[in-house]
Amino acid sequence: MTSRLAILAGGGDLPLRLAAAAAAQQRDVLTLPIEGAADLARYRHLDASPVNITQVARLLATLRDGRCEEIVMAGTIDRPDFSKLKPDWRGLTLLPKALAAARKGDDALLRMLIDFLEGEGFRVLGLETVAAELLAPEGVLGRRSPGEDDRADIARGSAVLDALGSLDIGQAVVVRAGRVLGIEAAEGTDALLARIADLFGAEAGGVLVKLPKRDQERRIDLPTVGPQTIAGAARAGLSGIAVAAGASVIVDRAHTVEAADVAGLFLIGIGDGQG
Repeated sequence: MTSRLAILAGGGDLPLRLAAAAAAQQRDVLTLPIEGAADLARYRHLDASPVNITQVARLLATLRDGRCEEIVMAGTIDRPDFSKLKPDWRGLTLLPKALAAARKGDDALLRMLIDFLEGEGFRVLGLETVAAELLAPEGVLGRRSPGEDDRADIARGSAVLDALGSLDIGQAVVVRAGRVLGIEAAEGTDALLARIADLFGAEAGGVLVKLPKRDQERRIDLPTVGPQTIAGAARAGLSGIAVAAGASVIVDRAHTVEAADVAGLFLIGIGDGQG
């Protein structure tokens, strides 16, 4: 029997778009929506088996019974409250490692998860192996281009994120006229933009810069933008958004670019050395 691809699916549209891309390639896919993160109703039309990530023995059994050898992880998953988890016996053996990794940051926790799955004999792939078209290309997308002041803000934001990268804090920063207005932490990008709108929305200009953390594990948790990000940036009065070309995801690119055009924002993929 041929092996199958498993998509470990968190919240949002990205896992569904990965599943559609894999189906278009005629790949045999088993989708595993994560209970409490994914909207299970959206997976009823797929070959899907919901999983509880604290029930590790069952998760491994589901992967093996489903003949899955490769795994792609996508979608949003909130960091769990470890004090409220009810893991099975296999999860209990992992809990000390997970707690130690979580104290170092989200990237360390995700690396621990990847190392565990690969130690069990699975291959964890980056989403570009299934849907490279979801990654941001280099250059301007849409009708508007960043001006000289915008490019200076992009450079400033990139430098800030690079300096913070080793601390595993966040992937996004908002800069306006060289001033850092906000840095993404546990609240996420949408909440960051809402905070900027509340505090500084009456002012115009500024850029949201989203880049992977320095030395980040890039098979999971790449910076992601979509139509909702555009709407948040517009409410915050920003001029545009810069993301890492080839290392950031644009969910629903056509609609995202259209939304940026309608809002009068630029959207640009920047390469190494452009920040």
